[in-house]
Amino acid sequence: MQDITEIKKIPFADVVAELPSPGDAEQLAVGLESWKEVTAEDPTLAEFAGNLETSAAGARILASIFGNSPFLSTCLLAEPHLLRHLVEDGAEETLRWIYNALHADCPLDVDRDAVMAALRIAKRRIALLTALCDMGKVWELMKITGVLSKFADTAVEICCRHLLKAASDKGELVLPHPDDPTKDSGLIILGMGKLGAGELNYSSDIDLIVLFDAQKITYTGRRSVQDCFVRLARNLVTMMQERTRDGYVFRTDLRLRPDPGATPIALSIGAAHVYYESQGQNWERAAMIKARAIAGDIVAGREFVTFLTPFIWRKSMDFAAIEDIQAIKSQIHTHKGFSKISLEGHNIKIGRGGIREIEFFCQTQQLIEGGRNPLLREVTTLGTLSQLAAAGKIGTSVREELQEAYIFLRELEHRLQMTHDEQTQLLPEDPEEFRKLGVFFGYDDAAEFRASLRATLETVQGHYDALFAFEKTTDRKAGRLVFTGAEDDPETLNSLAELGFENTSAISQKIREWHHGRYRATRNVRTQQILTALMPQILEALGDTSNPDAAFTRFDVFLQKLPAGVQLFTMFKAHPSLLKLLAKVMGMAPELAETLSQNPMLLDGVLDSEFMAPLPPKDYLAADLELILSTARDFQDVLDYTRRWANDRKFRLGVQILDNVDHGTGLGATVAAGPAFSDVADVILEAILVKVREEFARTHGVVPGGQFAVIAMGKLGSRQMTPTSDADLVFLFETPEEDMMTDGKKPISAGLYYTRFCQRFINALSVHTGEGKLYEVDMRLRPHGKSGPIALPIESIRKYYLDEAWTWEHLALTRARVIAGDAALCEKTEKMLREIALTKRDNEKIRTDTLDMRARVLKQHGSDNPLAIKHAHGGLMDLEFLCQYLRLKHGPDHPDILDPNSMDSLKVMKSEGILAPDVADRLVEILRLYLNISGLKQLCLGGRKIDETIPLALKNALAATAEVDNFDELAKKLKTAQEDIDRLLNDYLAGDAEKE
Repeated sequence: MQDITEIKKIPFADVVAELPSPGDAEQLAVGLESWKEVTAEDPTLAEFAGNLETSAAGARILASIFGNSPFLSTCLLAEPHLLRHLVEDGAEETLRWIYNALHADCPLDVDRDAVMAALRIAKRRIALLTALCDMGKVWELMKITGVLSKFADTAVEICCRHLLKAASDKGELVLPHPDDPTKDSGLIILGMGKLGAGELNYSSDIDLIVLFDAQKITYTGRRSVQDCFVRLARNLVTMMQERTRDGYVFRTDLRLRPDPGATPIALSIGAAHVYYESQGQNWERAAMIKARAIAGDIVAGREFVTFLTPFIWRKSMDFAAIEDIQAIKSQIHTHKGFSKISLEGHNIKIGRGGIREIEFFCQTQQLIEGGRNPLLREVTTLGTLSQLAAAGKIGTSVREELQEAYIFLRELEHRLQMTHDEQTQLLPEDPEEFRKLGVFFGYDDAAEFRASLRATLETVQGHYDALFAFEKTTDRKAGRLVFTGAEDDPETLNSLAELGFENTSAISQKIREWHHGRYRATRNVRTQQILTALMPQILEALGDTSNPDAAFTRFDVFLQKLPAGVQLFTMFKAHPSLLKLLAKVMGMAPELAETLSQNPMLLDGVLDSEFMAPLPPKDYLAADLELILSTARDFQDVLDYTRRWANDRKFRLGVQILDNVDHGTGLGATVAAGPAFSDVADVILEAILVKVREEFARTHGVVPGGQFAVIAMGKLGSRQMTPTSDADLVFLFETPEEDMMTDGKKPISAGLYYTRFCQRFINALSVHTGEGKLYEVDMRLRPHGKSGPIALPIESIRKYYLDEAWTWEHLALTRARVIAGDAALCEKTEKMLREIALTKRDNEKIRTDTLDMRARVLKQHGSDNPLAIKHAHGGLMDLEFLCQYLRLKHGPDHPDILDPNSMDSLKVMKSEGILAPDVADRLVEILRLYLNISGLKQLCLGGRKIDETIPLALKNALAATAEVDNFDELAKKLKTAQEDIDRLLNDYLAGDAEKE
């Protein structure tokens, strides 16, 4: 045996001086006594031990182990031969000795218990060897983590070989290579995290994903290939982590697989493909950077990792990908209590300035830049730092400081874990234990250890904060907000009350349900993390509404209906103004809240700097929609794209209405936004008409020389559209000859062609798709009403209105305008409408018919409630009757009053002397009031009535729109307006009778 006096010739002995001093004298004495007892049983060992103890270098080795680590002491007492191999043969030969013994003990025909025992003994030897090489600086950090990772690979591979052979022996599988079970087996084991990167720490868990390729597997069992590989995965975990008298190999975690809460622990490769292509999350992209095939069918595993390349490395980034790692980190700080550096009790992995910050520093930049720069796809942390510096993303000094810090913290982490073989990163809280750790780490001076540790943590914290620039929260209103566990946190309830909420316990319970993933939008961990970070802002925004509890309830309904939450929540985090807008919607606009819950990405548009500006002119809108439709692949795309385009602009106008009310501009809904809503409808109808014609022509062709036009009536005709208005339409056509046929492959008559064409056009406007709907189409104002043809020749329409139409039809026609169709027929139709409008009529018949029509409407729909704006006595319907009557009566002599827009028409009546100035001004004032209140009501409530049950915020908004102090005053103002309209209508219609 090598004389101990010559120990300096042995590779391990060269660095004995690097070994730490003993930190616990009592523990050292107990260890040395046990060492003598163990080695005395074997003469060879006894001689080795004697020489070792009498040598200064040998004594330091024993003191370093027994005086610092109870776990390593146990390992050395169980494996004294290993120290002899290390001292005499060196570290590399000792490593080979461990593997030779392991493989010798694990032939294919050995039983499972023998395999488990051999693996545990090998793990104990690897643990002792790597610890000694770490303590003595024989191997650098990456060599140590590499040896640990390689052993994990080997252990998993040995288990897989055994389990596959066992399945084959039972008749469940036919292996392509029985003597080499994992080769071409279709079993894929991916190592993730530190194992995947070859950076396994001393007492680390191992993260695995178990997949199988059913196309490569010949299953001959009685159940299913899925069941077979699930059992194999379960047995693999048992073989790795079950504690026996020999210990355990590795704690094993399978939760990084796709959707672990809903998928089996072994997943088919086909299912994994589908998941990552359609549902893969950004946190999974970050995790998959380190994915590596470690066991099983290595070729198939590498192919799968290659398949993941476009999933992981994207050319462009969204908000969520950039924010994810920051959100996870901030949640750790907030909820684990490591938001500040404090040496005793600090977590050197997830605490500020810790290992995780260095890893996040690297991973975030990899996700951002790695899609464009393949050199940044390095899996190791130190390698990534070097590549980032080489690419110019960080400075050389930053790389050097973070590399030094990473090595320092990882080696300190190893010392922590070597002490008791615990998976911990928590520094001791007890001062004496903290001192002992410093000694074990090579710092005999406790003050020097503290100074070096603090400087390292602060260096990492500084570089991390410089990269991420954490948001300041000095203006936060909310106090403590904690929604973990099953019970209410009293301080959290106090914070909710201070924000304005009343039913604080119910709100706290509901938020806990969000965090527990009860809704689709909050089901995955990543969304819960972002939601946690956002919770103060969400509650503050809802608390700022006039009824926080009601706003919270609507926000909860909004969450329930969301298909997913992460993108939206991340957008809120990046743009807090969106949260304030959403809170406003929840506080006063239930109908708009419902719209948002169906299509939350409408909020994307709010980020546009032009969002609060007026919509551009109609020709610009038309060009914009035409460009979008040019990318449509089929007619279904046309339906979806038009709805998405229109709904975006309707939402934009709706938000502007709320903003106008909020800022007290008095513009309100329809008066300001009516023309814009009408422009959107005009553009949509024109575009849809073109696309329907193209689609229809593929089957039936067109009517040679035939032309088609669309007349808008009602609010669309008068350009007073609201967010929920129907489209009142009349269709007309003209053909060169009667009884013509279309020229397509399936010819039909012109009359049938235009009937079917109109039906297709109506369906294209009103059908619901995944993107919602455009407009409900109302055809009741066409000639002959419901019983009339859906489309008529222009001459039939002209003759009908000149010879047959009722007075109420002429009243409705005063708001008609041509909005779409063939240019020549559109021009001809405009002239026809002008001709009809200028036709002199029997004034007495107009007067009596109008009064009769009014009486019928009031009998069927009339209300004494002033809040029933449309049908109240003197309400909007009565005002329109008056304006339409005046157009019919005076239009032939005063053509300029024939503007379809009632407000513009009233202003001309004033200038033409038809109405006295004070009367005209009062009518315009009341019409503005009605349209404002009606439009805001439709935006916020849809078909619901205005009553005492509407949200308080909406009551206040309606009052502000009417320029009164409160909701009660609104009713009084409406009542006064309705009395004036009722009086004026009677004055003009009844008064005309007296004059005549």
